[in-house]
Amino acid sequence: MVRRPVAWVTAIVLFVEAVGIASVNWFMGVVVDRQDMSLAGLDPDVMSVSSKVAGLVFGLYFALCGLTALRVAVRDRAPAGLGRILLISAAVVHALLGAFAVGLVGWGAFASMMVVLGLIVLIFMTYDRREAALSGTEPGAGPGGPTGSANSAGPAAPGGGVVPPPPAPSAP
Repeated sequence: MVRRPVAWVTAIVLFVEAVGIASVNWFMGVVVDRQDMSLAGLDPDVMSVSSKVAGLVFGLYFALCGLTALRVAVRDRAPAGLGRILLISAAVVHALLGAFAVGLVGWGAFASMMVVLGLIVLIFMTYDRREAALSGTEPGAGPGGPTGSANSAGPAAPGGGVVPPPPAPSAP
């Protein structure tokens, strides 16, 4: 089906993104270091080191999210606990990066961020549907079924009335 390939592709994309983010920030740190200029009185060495550290931190974050997606692909189970939180935070980060990228970089960067966001969301959607099928309920189904509630009177009768629920069994 679609679940495992989506998780594999998401893991690969997140690993590539981790390397890309770390590389770009490291390159920016080297450029700032070689220019030897200050921005609003900031020390160039501090700007260079902070860019490199930020690149490594974000690279490790995306690599950890990629490991989580890889674990989902290998185990063929929905992410749980910390892995679920990591993938949800990665989805939020990609949504925000896409919103900023459309103004700063252009529509191509926005589209790439939305593709990654869609892959992460698709992991949750496909595995939640599978888990619901295994437990015998539909996603979003309440105690009274997919459209009803626990307090509903019952199904409609052919004449337009409501069929009362069957009586409760009596105790012996």
